[in-house]
Amino acid sequence: MYAEKIKDYTIKKDAVILAIESSCDETAASVIKGGRKILSSEIMSSCLEHVRFGGVVPEIASRAHTTAISLVVEKAIKSANITLSDIDAVAVTYGSGLLGALLVGVSYAKTLAYSLGVPLIPVSHIRGHLSAAYLENEDLKPPFISLLASGGHTAIIVVKDYDDYQILGGTLDDAVGEAFDKVARVLGLSYPGGPNVENLARQGANAVKLPKMLKGEGGYNFSYSGLKTAVINYVHGKDQKGEVVNKADVAHSFQCSALDILIEKTILATKEYGVSTVTAGGGVVANGYLRENLTCACQKAGVKLVLPPKWLCTDNAAMIGAEGYIQYQKGNFADLSLNAVARINFK
Repeated sequence: MYAEKIKDYTIKKDAVILAIESSCDETAASVIKGGRKILSSEIMSSCLEHVRFGGVVPEIASRAHTTAISLVVEKAIKSANITLSDIDAVAVTYGSGLLGALLVGVSYAKTLAYSLGVPLIPVSHIRGHLSAAYLENEDLKPPFISLLASGGHTAIIVVKDYDDYQILGGTLDDAVGEAFDKVARVLGLSYPGGPNVENLARQGANAVKLPKMLKGEGGYNFSYSGLKTAVINYVHGKDQKGEVVNKADVAHSFQCSALDILIEKTILATKEYGVSTVTAGGGVVANGYLRENLTCACQKAGVKLVLPPKWLCTDNAAMIGAEGYIQYQKGNFADLSLNAVARINFK
């Protein structure tokens, strides 16, 4: 019955979409109108519960989502000043992420879509990060080059149309955000690693020689495993010799090596593909060093930069609503058999 009802659904231009995100340790809900206007965005995080473990514990995250999801959705609807009857579709992250955490959001979204008799839209978390740029600039249109930098993904992408992408290159091993977390542990910094490495780096200098990761190899691929290992070897080598490690210098030098190459290859892509606009998304794009230097590089190259605010770069439901709207306009709806997937391809 549900599938038959959705089959005859009429697409609306200014659809009001309720979006749900639960891929990791943030439980988030947002109401988006017309794919570009944020009516509300609410987030509840279980981050503090994971600090003593040095990273996200999947079971703890899943339990936290179960407790928080109804509250977050209710707050999002109230903040948007709408009622359930105003919702035209429900978008939900179905992958990639922690399987148990994703299942909480998917199950809730399926139940809500069914009860309201509205379409259920499956959204890729990865593509959500790219679509955050549409919320920063309502006039943004493809084509553009997008830098994706997060805890799970690192890539440079040509966005040819709203649903037409070409991945120019990506990481061959660790994602950049993953490397930040591993270096943080080596330096004795607590979770979350990325912000703590950035804070420490502000006190240091680029004084430690580290590899630049495929800098001279051409193309748009990256490799962070060697950089991570170089940091580990440097710190352990100093410890074994009884020498003091200037952790601030290590953090600063690592940050330069990890991020400068992202900026360099992003600008290179604009020249090679004749594209005059750059966007960026993913949790690592909240890094101040990356934001400042990417802005300067785009200005120098005469390229327009659409840079979402920091809160739209980290996990949130607003970006899921923006990507959900693109899929909504295509009529890409799911039935009630939709399941969570821990890993999905970008496409």
